[in-house]
Amino acid sequence: MSTCKIASGLAVVLVTISAPSFGQPPENRDGIPDTPGTGPFTPLKEIDPGLSDQVVYRPADLAALGTAKLGVYVFGNGGCSNDGASARLHLLNVASHGYLAIAPGGIYNGPGKTEAPPRPADASIASYAPTRPAQLKAAIDWALAENERRGSRYYGRIDPAQIAISGFSCGGIQALTIAADPRVKTVVIMNSGLFVEGETRMGGMVETKSRIKDLHTPTLYVLGGPTDIAYANGMHDYETIDHVPIAVANIDKGHGGTYWEPNGGAAAEVVIDWLAWQLRGDAEASRAFVGQNCGLCRDPQWEYRSKGL
Repeated sequence: MSTCKIASGLAVVLVTISAPSFGQPPENRDGIPDTPGTGPFTPLKEIDPGLSDQVVYRPADLAALGTAKLGVYVFGNGGCSNDGASARLHLLNVASHGYLAIAPGGIYNGPGKTEAPPRPADASIASYAPTRPAQLKAAIDWALAENERRGSRYYGRIDPAQIAISGFSCGGIQALTIAADPRVKTVVIMNSGLFVEGETRMGGMVETKSRIKDLHTPTLYVLGGPTDIAYANGMHDYETIDHVPIAVANIDKGHGGTYWEPNGGAAAEVVIDWLAWQLRGDAEASRAFVGQNCGLCRDPQWEYRSKGL
């Protein structure tokens, strides 16, 4: 075990430059422009007719990939909301590094915004959720089917061995709910975790701590420090997990994280390094997480711990 604690029809939008009880997005989010990511590919977000209830983020010019293959990063929204643009800066950045990032719902804020459908009048407050874990699985199904479908823009462009699931807050619980899927190669849980005691009830899900036994891949938790409402839950998950390699990175941003900072902020960069290491075997990216002088160990804005890496 290593521990490092540091003090202190296609609807397309090309990039040119939440949860009600789990972290409010900024009030002016409609006015926040999309950002271009830090990767080599200009990203876009779109609604693909073949997956009309989800938002797809991808490199705008797929031909620019050359022989490189797209990884798949499926993301559950904060609050299990149906705003697939609620983490758009984060997801655009991931896409800019050569990934197909997918979030359930529509584009309900920012550039390309459309109006969200009203909540059903007969929806139960206790059980209603605009999105469900099954949609994360459906996104994987769709991506892999498109990889095999002749005539698809993604035909032969996706690597089935590069599949990650992730999510923010309630969306993180969605990711844990489908973590047993054998196609998944790594899991990233953001500002989330199962309740320390009793059942975790949110977004129509009822889970217990036993769900973490479904993890079968290296797993990263990204949390917002002690002021994050999910901090105790996520840290308890980390301490409890002992059967897969596990890491937890905390940045003192609270539950809102860095999603609305340009390119998704520092948390997005950590996730991108993790994906590069876990899905692509990138040795340079691994240095952010392993070794006594690892990048997160030396970065004063992060508190980092790992087991089994």
